Amino acid sequence: MKPAGPPITPAGMVSLRARYDHLLGKERPEIVEIVSWAAGNGDRSENGDYLYGRKRMREIDRELAFLARRMKALRVVEPAEQTDRSKVFFGATVELADEEDERLVITLVGDDEQDASTGRIGWSAPLARALRGAAVGDLRTVRLPSGEREWEIMAVSYP
Repeated sequence: MKPAGPPITPAGMVSLRARYDHLLGKERPEIVEIVSWAAGNGDRSENGDYLYGRKRMREIDRELAFLARRMKALRVVEPAEQTDRSKVFFGATVELADEEDERLVITLVGDDEQDASTGRIGWSAPLARALRGAAVGDLRTVRLPSGEREWEIMAVSYP
């Protein structure tokens, strides 16, 4: 039996699939067309379109291979199906308060879809690891590069 891979939300998987499809169906064929056109122009050693196109095609192929491996390894987890909604698990939206009562609202998502600027924290990030299994009222200390901070869980919700 295959071991469970890292979690990702359904929306995160859709985003990865969309990136893969865009690269494979749109961007790569455009580059292939430019490269074949440039190759027909003669000397390839000094042809910028040809050289750049070949380099970009290798980058695209590398990213396609990475995305294919990653999508195969990931495990889609639907946060809305969480049975114990009183504790922090994957997909939870958590309201936190620190010692100065500054509030922070974050959502725990897969590492491939994290975006701290929008409050989406990756599942393996230090803050996410500290919050796993916490309930409203619990205090959790997080060791960050800037030092330790203590957070109180104020609310936990799921979509």
